[in-house]
Amino acid sequence: MKRPAISVLGMLLVCHTIIGGAQQERDVQGSRDHPMLSRMLNYYISGYQENRYDVHEFYDEADNEFVIEGHKWIIEYTLREGYTPPGQLNVFQNHINAVEKIGGDILYDRGLYMKVVREGLETWIEVWATDDGSDYRLTIVQRTALEQEVVADPEAMAKDIEASGHVAVYGIYFDFDSYAVKPESKPTLEAISELLRIRPDLNVYIVGHTDMTGTLAYNMDLSSKRAQAVVDVLARDYGIASDRLQAQGVGPLCPVSTNRTEEGRKLNRRVELVER
Repeated sequence: MKRPAISVLGMLLVCHTIIGGAQQERDVQGSRDHPMLSRMLNYYISGYQENRYDVHEFYDEADNEFVIEGHKWIIEYTLREGYTPPGQLNVFQNHINAVEKIGGDILYDRGLYMKVVREGLETWIEVWATDDGSDYRLTIVQRTALEQEVVADPEAMAKDIEASGHVAVYGIYFDFDSYAVKPESKPTLEAISELLRIRPDLNVYIVGHTDMTGTLAYNMDLSSKRAQAVVDVLARDYGIASDRLQAQGVGPLCPVSTNRTEEGRKLNRRVELVER
């Protein structure tokens, strides 16, 4: 019995379909799994972003928000063609099991948020999945301190104050919901103290600004406490006479950008020196 003949064109079409499908299901160029979490079986990486320093919001079961800054990954996975989607619950449970196995905590298991602390590093994880589990996304932030790349310049600050009576300062850092000045603020604090040394006639308001997250009363109080913390550090650690400094907090009332985006909120969270 003769086998049916397959035309050259037909074979080319079959080969093109197979090869084209394989190319479409390859991991996107430059992508990789996060070292803490391997991918689920039969998935490929369909989207990938990695930033050395970025921010993301995580939540717990009580709907508390945690704004975490550090090394950030967004890894999107898609199920290969021909495989049955496992369902959203299956995707979530696989990741819960993996995180619990390495001693992590499940913060919220619906709209999955998790946290792992290992060797002194905090890793925060959000898992999102479609209802059928055919696509899922990991958003992971390894909490780290910002590497100080831009150092405040005392002379530039003096020029801004001379020209406009105030200068915005972005190099003073606080943890979320905290008014304790973080150690990585040191270069900026040194620049402020140098400014006040070279301008002994200059007295300033240290003005705290926040974004619009939370209530007005909360942000007014937090901005005042942060401003006072900066005054205290400058007086205690840098020898600036306390009567030259006065703390004020205006919360979110003087924004310089929109509060609808994280980039805008970052600009609004600042300290300003205002000439008295």
